[in-house]
Amino acid sequence: MNLRQYEYALAVADEGSMTAAAERLQVTQPSLSQQIGALEKHLGVQLFTRTPSGVTVTVAGRAFLAEAKIATTASRRAIAAARAADGELTGELIIAVHMGLGARQLPQVLGQLRKRHPKLQVTLHEEPDPTDMERLVRQGTLDMILVHRFPAGCTFDTHTLGEEAYVAVLPKGHPLLSHRAALRVEDLASEGWIRFRRASLLDDYLARLLADAGLSPHTVARASQISTAVRLVAQGLGVTVVPASAIPEGFEELACPLQPSLTEPVLVGVRRNPGSAETAMLDHLHQQNWCGTDLLHRTTTD
Repeated sequence: MNLRQYEYALAVADEGSMTAAAERLQVTQPSLSQQIGALEKHLGVQLFTRTPSGVTVTVAGRAFLAEAKIATTASRRAIAAARAADGELTGELIIAVHMGLGARQLPQVLGQLRKRHPKLQVTLHEEPDPTDMERLVRQGTLDMILVHRFPAGCTFDTHTLGEEAYVAVLPKGHPLLSHRAALRVEDLASEGWIRFRRASLLDDYLARLLADAGLSPHTVARASQISTAVRLVAQGLGVTVVPASAIPEGFEELACPLQPSLTEPVLVGVRRNPGSAETAMLDHLHQQNWCGTDLLHRTTTD
């Protein structure tokens, strides 16, 4: 039994198919099946149930794969640490990001990191719901998280990057956009609202925002992506409130500041005893502007 077999089993679970996993791993399907069979024989349990359409993970398989993921992550970190000591950043950096955070900043940071360390790979878990984020943290496979609030049980070292401003987004030509003034949430009480998937942190935030204002406006649509929600607003479906930095390029003119201003802290968590890759990533993150208000090309008045 070896780490390569662990990686094979994890790939099969991810792909749900021996054939797809073999293609991803660049090995032959018979070779992969043989390695999985040898692993199951050594463990004395069946990890996968074979079906005509692919494979499914058994109960024993889920238990094994949770620990296998931790083991392969530890191996990856050990290799990266050894190479970093020799001045070369390699391996994989795994980051989880809450919805809307870093939509503009992260691509810039990763581009800068890529130029300096071309052999370093980055995997992003984008927009996990709170339950998924807690699971990822418990598994111990994350190197960093970018969040507004840390999930339960998180033991990462905390760094504050700034304050994220929220803005209202209105359809082009909406009368309130011509005022060039900050809006109250109450000003949007009669509008239809574009909301986000239930149980997401962003939709929870909007729910609290509306409840605090004593409003229960009509929800006309729900989106799982902020960029989709903004585009729906642009087409006249309704209004929404989103982080300023998450507004797609070309739609900034639809954004209006809010009064009183609404902000949430932007926090980055880094695993204890971080490696050189995490430190380099953190340095680049600190160099970004996280307030988001520079994206608004309008003045704010009381």
